[in-house]
Amino acid sequence: MDKKNYLFILTFLIAACVALKPADKPSIYIIGDSTVRNSNKEMWGWGTLLPEFFDTTKVNINNQAMAGRSTRTFVKEQRWAKVLEMLKPGDYVLMQFGHNEGSKPDTTKKGYRGVLRGIGQDSVNLVWPDGKPETVYTYGHYLRKFIDEARAKGATPIVLSMIPRNDWKDGKVILADKDFGLWAQQVAAEKNVTFINLNKRTADKYNAMGPDAVAKLFPFEHTHTSKEGARINAESVVQGIKASNEKRLKTFLSK
Repeated sequence: MDKKNYLFILTFLIAACVALKPADKPSIYIIGDSTVRNSNKEMWGWGTLLPEFFDTTKVNINNQAMAGRSTRTFVKEQRWAKVLEMLKPGDYVLMQFGHNEGSKPDTTKKGYRGVLRGIGQDSVNLVWPDGKPETVYTYGHYLRKFIDEARAKGATPIVLSMIPRNDWKDGKVILADKDFGLWAQQVAAEKNVTFINLNKRTADKYNAMGPDAVAKLFPFEHTHTSKEGARINAESVVQGIKASNEKRLKTFLSK
């Protein structure tokens, strides 16, 4: 066989292999804070354990959450831009924020993560000590940004309320149903996307377990769980998916 024919056949075979290559698996991207992704030593995030509940031969789980981030800083630090670059049609984005947004937004160490409360169109203009300006928006604004931009890439956004803390009143876990949990639900309804009430789903489990048993899931303080606690939250996420209308996403579940 001469060199010309050899190269022709080789090129044909490579092209055929590319044509027969199966489509890339869809990915589930997770964005959020330390309750979603943590050190995975004494404190765990539920996103780390979510792959246990999926058939990873059919779908990738890509946990892009980062400890200490709010919706504001997740955007500001270009973490959301990184996710957008990777997103492709058929992917999913699970978003859970709320633990780090509560401070008054300013340029101090205490306020650099804070957002404006609610889901309105309010904004505030800040100027950092180095002269760099920043416009800070409401919690709802940032969720809408994630939803709209994920959809523009052909991905399916899913909004989750924040996991409950180990805080109790009158024998029941205190819910986030008057602030960030409520606002997440309102934005999801406004945008007609699936909402998983992770806050209530896990709180119901905690209430059944009782304060003493739940306390063992929080090794250091009232926000971050142990591995066992993270698994409970991951189970709540999966239960929310099963109860949703996300038919295709359900086909990727292994449990």
